[in-house]
Amino acid sequence: MPNWDTRLEVSVGGQTITPITAFTPTFSTPRTVIHSLEATNVGFVRGPFTFSFTITVPAIGSAVANLTDLALKGTSFDLTIAEKQGTDWTFNRLLFANCVITQAQPGSITVSDVPSATFTCIALTATIEKGS
Repeated sequence: MPNWDTRLEVSVGGQTITPITAFTPTFSTPRTVIHSLEATNVGFVRGPFTFSFTITVPAIGSAVANLTDLALKGTSFDLTIAEKQGTDWTFNRLLFANCVITQAQPGSITVSDVPSATFTCIALTATIEKGS
């Protein structure tokens, strides 16, 4: 039974970004059903895979400034999520390669909480290393 003490580490272009408040990956594997005059549902055509993700980062360090700079310049980067400690995470490592930021959304500044920024990104490739 896992004890859920794993800490994930997110790095962009080799630079660790911490802390991450939220990371949400999306993998899309579209399929279109093929019909014929003789029969229905005779097969399917696979469309291109798409990989996207959002990350939310508290605006307390240089990470938000660095990510905003990547967004404004349209610079591509690699994003890695890996186990820093523990072994109870489903994957040992996720690598999103050739990523670009498509949207940067700074959060509201309030008196009581740390402001954060959410970045929406797309990736050309995704590689997964499974846990044991």
